[in-house]
Amino acid sequence: MRSFILAAAAVPAVLASCSKPSHGSSSIETVIVPTASVKPTGASGSAYSTRVAAAAATTAPPTLTSLAVTGNGGTTCTVTAAADVSSAVASCSNILLDNLSMPASSTLDMQDLQPSAVVIFSGTTSFGYTPDSDFDPIVVSGDYITLTGTADHVIDGNGAAYWDGEGSNGGSKKPDHFFVIKNTNHATVANLKIQNWPTHCFYMTGNQQMTVQDLVLDNSAGDEPNESSGSKAAAHNSDGFDIGSSDYVTLSSIEVYNQDDCVAVTSGTHITVSNMYCSGGHGLSIGSIGGKSNNTVDSVTFEDSVVVDSQNAVRIKSNSGTTGSVTNILYRNITMSGISNYGLDVQQDYLNGGPTGEPTNGVTIANITFESVSGTVEDDAYSYYILCGDGSCSDFTFTDVAITGGQESCNYPSDVCLQ
Repeated sequence: MRSFILAAAAVPAVLASCSKPSHGSSSIETVIVPTASVKPTGASGSAYSTRVAAAAATTAPPTLTSLAVTGNGGTTCTVTAAADVSSAVASCSNILLDNLSMPASSTLDMQDLQPSAVVIFSGTTSFGYTPDSDFDPIVVSGDYITLTGTADHVIDGNGAAYWDGEGSNGGSKKPDHFFVIKNTNHATVANLKIQNWPTHCFYMTGNQQMTVQDLVLDNSAGDEPNESSGSKAAAHNSDGFDIGSSDYVTLSSIEVYNQDDCVAVTSGTHITVSNMYCSGGHGLSIGSIGGKSNNTVDSVTFEDSVVVDSQNAVRIKSNSGTTGSVTNILYRNITMSGISNYGLDVQQDYLNGGPTGEPTNGVTIANITFESVSGTVEDDAYSYYILCGDGSCSDFTFTDVAITGGQESCNYPSDVCLQ
């Protein structure tokens, strides 16, 4: 272990100057850095709004904002071996995970991080094959924490070792959640690149006041069939973000390339999702709602986003025969193209194995606004599909909604399919 007392310096620069320990020595290397913070360096205000509008108009991915990571003061530890993660979490204010390779059945467990800790991923973070549906490769918790990455980093979930076209529905056992963030207060997740997760990338539960920005989630390697999936895409159930039982969460400026929901909010309040670029998956979703420990969603906004080459674009789905509540949902300035199933979809007959065709009314869906939602679907898709239970949908508003191509089927309100 080597220690330094330094004047002002950025964490990446400081850590780069420290050589890795020799074989046989501890793989945690400690430095002392001055108090600082994680600061966005990109444009804001009107310039940011212009960039968002341009992304929506061109159906191109957003330009991601870089962050200058300068740490938060205190002890910084460079971790290169899985065995040293726990001691770094217990004692270090800043943690640099440098080309960390996690063995099979070993969780990158960063629960109970130091208050205001900064975790920086550098190089390639990889994971050994662990065929276990109860295994979570990464688990994080803590207050006022920041998770971020250096310019050269990537977090690789080793998805190809698991993909069989079945996802979490069957086939071989595989981790059901790749990156779990739970029970945090005022957490920031920024500038991460994640690829090749087995199923369900981010699972966010029990969080308050969380900010997530400038991420690239790329599971496109699972688009093509493999020897185990037959004619189906190899990856399945590969949600980008699953958010539950969380309040005041903001997602912005994120690219997701996957085969399932880009974002799925299953419970929680005051959640804002903006400047998303979603490709290949199932779009921007509320649900599925019902049958869980928490079945209430309130005050969720999806805005200024693009969905391309996906099964669905905007969707609210409740599980057949269950109870719950969905209120105050806004989809605004959403552009879609290449949609194969549903452009705008509200359905109350959902089951994971496929819809029943018979809606139930145990989940109420009220005060739903679609504003400036536009684009195209394929000829055999539905531009609008609304299937509500008896009396369970109310107060839907459609303003400047123009989705072309395909078919229409709506049982509430009666005139929506005529727009």
